[in-house]
Amino acid sequence: MARTQGSHSDITGPRVRAAALQLFAQHGYAAVSMRQIAREVGVQAGALYNYTPDKQSLLFDLMQTHMTELLAAREHSPRGATPTEALEHFTRLHLRFHSERPDEVFIAYMELRNLTPENFAKIEELRRSYEHGLETILRAGVNSRDFEVNDPKIAAMAVIAMLTGVNTWFREGGRLSLTEVEQIYWDMVRKAVGA
Repeated sequence: MARTQGSHSDITGPRVRAAALQLFAQHGYAAVSMRQIAREVGVQAGALYNYTPDKQSLLFDLMQTHMTELLAAREHSPRGATPTEALEHFTRLHLRFHSERPDEVFIAYMELRNLTPENFAKIEELRRSYEHGLETILRAGVNSRDFEVNDPKIAAMAVIAMLTGVNTWFREGGRLSLTEVEQIYWDMVRKAVGA
């Protein structure tokens, strides 16, 4: 199939992903058709298949990209010399990273059910890797007696859920700055683990 005139793969490919991201976040994966994505991008529906095999591949790509970028950001962030410092770095990184990507976060949590079992397993593996990083910090804090946590795995899941919830209400230009929100959440996380 011929490419639409004026279409360039290095431009149109990212536009397909951006349109899918916006539409999936706004309407939900199941309600969005490839025709809608094509219309948003300004190409014929058949032309989308030059950039993606199908809608499932688009969803998976969006989720995988989000998780690999999160893991890379975590890998390149400061670790801290103590478990308390490491937990603070984790908290602030999570809040900053996710506050800049509300659509990605929404899709990463709300559209898991729409992944094929094979794709779900791959995303779940990436998520577990991220969760394990926080669990490791909490276990180190328990071992050093800096934290009082009965079950580091459950505590890690609870902390991540609390931090990710910021995306449902935080907006730049609101009553609190992101720096202020980070400090409030860091205080809550610290208290939650008995630090």
